[in-house]
Amino acid sequence: MNLAVIGSGYVGLVTGTCFAEMGNKVICVDNDNEKLRKLNEGIVPIYEPGLGILFNRNIEKKRLLFSDDLKTSVMNSEIIFLCLPTPQGEDGSADLQHVFRVANDIGKILREESSTNIKIIVNKSTVPVGTARKTTEILQNHGVKNFEVVSNPEFLREGFAVEDFMKPDRIVVGAKSQNVFEKMRELYEPFVRQGNPIFEMDPESSEVTKYASNSYLAMRITFMNELANFCEVVGANVDNVRKAMGSDTRIGKRFLFPGIGYGGSCFPKDVNALIKTSQDYKSPMKILKVVDEVNKSQKLVIVSKILNHFKNNISGKKFAVWGLSFKPNTDDMREAPSIVIIKELAKLGAKISAYDPAAIDNARFYLNDILHYAIDQYDALKEAEALLILTEWNEFRNPDFELVKKLLKTNLIFDGRNVFEPEKMKELGFSYISIGRQSV
Repeated sequence: MNLAVIGSGYVGLVTGTCFAEMGNKVICVDNDNEKLRKLNEGIVPIYEPGLGILFNRNIEKKRLLFSDDLKTSVMNSEIIFLCLPTPQGEDGSADLQHVFRVANDIGKILREESSTNIKIIVNKSTVPVGTARKTTEILQNHGVKNFEVVSNPEFLREGFAVEDFMKPDRIVVGAKSQNVFEKMRELYEPFVRQGNPIFEMDPESSEVTKYASNSYLAMRITFMNELANFCEVVGANVDNVRKAMGSDTRIGKRFLFPGIGYGGSCFPKDVNALIKTSQDYKSPMKILKVVDEVNKSQKLVIVSKILNHFKNNISGKKFAVWGLSFKPNTDDMREAPSIVIIKELAKLGAKISAYDPAAIDNARFYLNDILHYAIDQYDALKEAEALLILTEWNEFRNPDFELVKKLLKTNLIFDGRNVFEPEKMKELGFSYISIGRQSV
């Protein structure tokens, strides 16, 4: 098929590349000239494992193209995907200005289209319920007749986005007409050859599904974080509790790991958008307000542990940080707990030296020069009072512990992601403070 992908950010680039990998001819449209220059030179502007190989292969095969020509791209494509940013507004709602602006632009292009072939405009951006209807109204107001707006949310995990797209757990399609469902099924069938489902539903249900999925996972993480804090108070070990809980097939093992809160471009934004939408429809989801509040406070739990250990005086003390991105295998710093933690420590007079395998450049945008950016994980340790683990990158799981002890001023670790086992750290001679487990 001939496809257009409007927006070459994280979702758009992964979407376009993976569709091209299945033999479709894809043109990705963007209005950022610098980004287009990099893409056309074969430079992948985001960190995502496995993406570069597919990206370069499909550019070489001329199945993946990049352009700023919206009109030609729309006219030559059967299906047009909107992969546009929907940032959180000041009131918590999703800002849809980019989606509606492009919808207006497409309306102006298609109003003179005389072809009998239907144009399928697909919202892959994360948008509130009712957006497909509003997008339809925009196109109708421009006099566009032979089209349908479809909701087709993405369920990509950063760090696993290529795997998630190529082998999805499920595909969700919200549409109204059978011929559009058939066209979308034809597009996605190569991705679900092992039998994973394609759920066909109305656009409103599809839009809610995306927010419901992310908000539920955020709630699950938040429950475990609160449970971990409770376990510490009563002398329980949250790891033992987690493993026993996860053995119940009704609960399952995933998303039960406690830590310093969730971050990223999805969970915080989507939770707040669903809070706002539910309020707008006078059916408030009270539980999500608590989830958001608890998550914000959880980011400071490790700061409280540090202050408690140092008797509320950390002025002039140096701390090493391993991990800045909101999760491993990504360079995404949006809503990362590390931002809140480092800013709070700096405000209290501490000095920070930090290392991250991928997110250093993006971290500079959020943290500027309030810390030292180390060249590797051991460089960050030199003369530090303690090590703080804020992201659970694999390369941090089995370090040279003797070198760590040699470089730190004291053998003290604050582990915000429960990377190590307390008993092992005790045997190695460390003072070890983690989340939901007794300190050693």
